[in-house]
Amino acid sequence: METKYRNPLLTVDIIIETAQGILLIERRNPPYGWALPGGFVDYGESLEKAARREAEEETSLHVKLKEQFYSYSDPDRDPRHHTVTTVFIAGGEGEPGANDDAVRVAFFREDTLPSPVVFDHRRILRDYFRYRKGESKKNIFPLDY
Repeated sequence: METKYRNPLLTVDIIIETAQGILLIERRNPPYGWALPGGFVDYGESLEKAARREAEEETSLHVKLKEQFYSYSDPDRDPRHHTVTTVFIAGGEGEPGANDDAVRVAFFREDTLPSPVVFDHRRILRDYFRYRKGESKKNIFPLDY
């Protein structure tokens, strides 16, 4: 029997910073709950273009990417399949509104995060808040190999 070769799927997630807090979406599809805006990178699309597209599709905001934060690759980060995500930090312009995979959007701060937060997005947000408080990426993401 021939073994089929499989690759992890490539995704992006976007932490949209605003004066009101971090914008999260409530998901329309399983797994249900709150998540960072994001999704799959299309064939022939850069990570940066995918991040801007996904953010606009789900939140109606035009985003300006500020920095690439980190890539998360735990094979169990998405219960549906093995994905690798690159997370971007961005600013948003416009009036937020839920579209595409989002039922609604809302702003949250570190002490007001909703439940449930799906995928590994609670971990991503925990890492992000540590980073914004001044902790270095070297401390947050130590290389352990």
